[in-house]
This record gives sequence, C-alpha cells and structure tokens, in this order.
Amino acid sequence: MFGFGVMEILLVFALVVFFFGAKRIPQIAKGVGEGIRNFRHSVKEGEEERDRLESGSEEDSRLNDGQDH
Repeated sequence: MFGFGVMEILLVFALVVFFFGAKRIPQIAKGVGEGIRNFRHSVKEGEEERDRLESGSEEDSRLNDGQDH
C-alpha cells in the first residue's frame, strides 16, 4: 500500500502518538472520518446536480427544437 512497509507504518504511528498524545488519537481519527464522510457526500451531491443539469439541458434543447424564434 503506497510502498509503506510495517516498519514505516509503525514509525508514523509512533510519531503521531509522540506529537499528539494517546488521548487525542481517537479525536483525530473521528475528525478525519467525518471529513471523509462529508467529502463523499459533497461529491455525491455534485454528481446528482450535474446529472440533473445534463438531463435538464437535454429536455430544454428538445423543447426549443420545436419552437421558432
């Protein structure tokens, strides 16, 4: 996974514990999880909006094709 071995992962974890302390790790993990959840939700909403706009523009073009301006 990204070229990280077991030793590299343990080193990163040890540095996180050292800098933030063991009590803050669950708070940090919760914050990261909420951030990922919000990002996924925003991406899904953006895709739905894009699909809605694309289908709406197709309907508009079909309606306008039948009208003379």
